Amino acid sequence: MNVRIISRSEELPQMTCNNFFHSLELFQIIEKTPGQSPYMAIATDDNGNIVGHMLAIIRRRGFLWPSYFLGQGRIFGEGEYADDVNKEEIFGILLKKITQKFKRKLCLYAEFSDVSKKMFGYHSFRQNKYFPVHWQEIHNSLHSMAPEERLSSKMLQTIDKCYHAGVETRETENEEEVHAFFKMLNGFYRMKMRRLIPPEDQISELDKSENAKIFITIYHKKVIGGCACVYSEGNAFLWYLASKRKSHPTLHPQLMTIWQAIKYAYAHNYAHIYFLDVGLPFKRNPFRDFILSFGGKPVAKYRWFRFSIPWINDLLSWWYSE
Repeated sequence: MNVRIISRSEELPQMTCNNFFHSLELFQIIEKTPGQSPYMAIATDDNGNIVGHMLAIIRRRGFLWPSYFLGQGRIFGEGEYADDVNKEEIFGILLKKITQKFKRKLCLYAEFSDVSKKMFGYHSFRQNKYFPVHWQEIHNSLHSMAPEERLSSKMLQTIDKCYHAGVETRETENEEEVHAFFKMLNGFYRMKMRRLIPPEDQISELDKSENAKIFITIYHKKVIGGCACVYSEGNAFLWYLASKRKSHPTLHPQLMTIWQAIKYAYAHNYAHIYFLDVGLPFKRNPFRDFILSFGGKPVAKYRWFRFSIPWINDLLSWWYSE
């Protein structure tokens, strides 16, 4: 098995990309985004056939102290593989190479999320010094019944009331609306510990993509809510979500934004919509309960982390041990 890591889109070979999170398109979007660098790890067999590939993103954030840039390694999902191969075996090989790249690029930490199955790659992650953190996802089925049938009568009444009050939720129509969404998204996460939002250039590129949509909720010509969704392999993924729910509590901007994303996915025959980040699986999680009110099912997953400072990694690995 031969593995190489490519950092320039013009050097990428012809390959099948069905998964948006590991596609040439997302690679090119990241390539155009300041402060981010894409790395595509590609595994080939003895005949030169591509049997697996994985897209990793390194994001750099500047701090006043210490006086250097700290890198963050990020991967969504486990990659994409040929049908007739041992997926976990090739994943282990790609993971080792990507981890080496993260170390050489001085990444403070690396994070894997949205792995398809909770125990996928468990041995390989452990072997490469990653530790798991319990995480929560919610999946909504869209193929068995209409979304309206999954809502309570009270929620349907709230949605109808918001529409009559003048709330509108739709796709963005110009760069000004995309900028307004990013400005709100940036403000929404400003005081949160996990402030991992993309730069505005990336949001703009997603808006131009045929595999992504930016939805905004508007009231009196002002953006009060919005989300970014990605569409891949017959499913919808709600990636980023923000709203001004505290300043507009009676207009329910978060509710209206999510409802538009679900309606769009259902109207365009996507099988599921996945809410990729509803946080840690605490017993009391208001946001998780809110998302579940749309009729989805909670799914327990792992997120895998690895810190480059050994003693910190060992400490956190012990803290999150089962």
